[in-house]
Amino acid sequence: MTDRGYALRNPPGAGAAEGVATIEALGIGRDYPSGDGIVRALVEVNLRVDAGELVAVRGRSGSGKTTLLNVLGGLDRPTSGSVVIEGRDLARLSTAELIDLRRRTIGFVFQGFGLLPILSAAENVEIPLRLASVASGVRQERVQEMLDVVGLGGRASHRPAELSGGEQQRVAIARALANRPRILLADEPTGQLDSETGHVIMQLIRRVVHTEGVTAIVATHDPAMLDVADRVVELHDGRLRLPA
Repeated sequence: MTDRGYALRNPPGAGAAEGVATIEALGIGRDYPSGDGIVRALVEVNLRVDAGELVAVRGRSGSGKTTLLNVLGGLDRPTSGSVVIEGRDLARLSTAELIDLRRRTIGFVFQGFGLLPILSAAENVEIPLRLASVASGVRQERVQEMLDVVGLGGRASHRPAELSGGEQQRVAIARALANRPRILLADEPTGQLDSETGHVIMQLIRRVVHTEGVTAIVATHDPAMLDVADRVVELHDGRLRLPA
């Protein structure tokens, strides 16, 4: 395809060059002021995730999982340390470059689905493609492709209120992957779902990581999510460690 929304991307599965980490945290810390003190949300976190890998980050509520994803995705700046994505230090990017990287390289799945209630499932999935100025015909083809991938091809015209929680999460995943990102960051993707639906969503993430060639980091406290991950790490009071 020659549309500029796709021309600069690697095809699914290409990712970074062999042996190069898709995403790497180097001694990152994140502090927040709290009253007269400081909350250390992240403390000297080092994490390397290679292309095509699915890593689960587990930890209790308040352990720093969401903060870690926000920093890795360039939504928040670390107080110390650095984040490197495919060889690019995020701290060295201008605001415009950082926005472009998030738009073209990273897909986000948020805890509360983050769907716009006035838009249909298809229109929600189409948002990142519009932001990337993808041509209309290409957009429609990709939207339908992604809805089919998540098993909602027949629900394209439904608005979020007409969908179950599990279906809304599937739409959120389809939207996150619509622009062919090389990295998927998912924050508690099963947190608002019952165990059976959560299991379906976890298997879906595992499948799209494989079929779309995506590198994924999933923050979760769901034990079942750990079973589908290639690797599990744990956050405890902002510090990363291997689980016992």
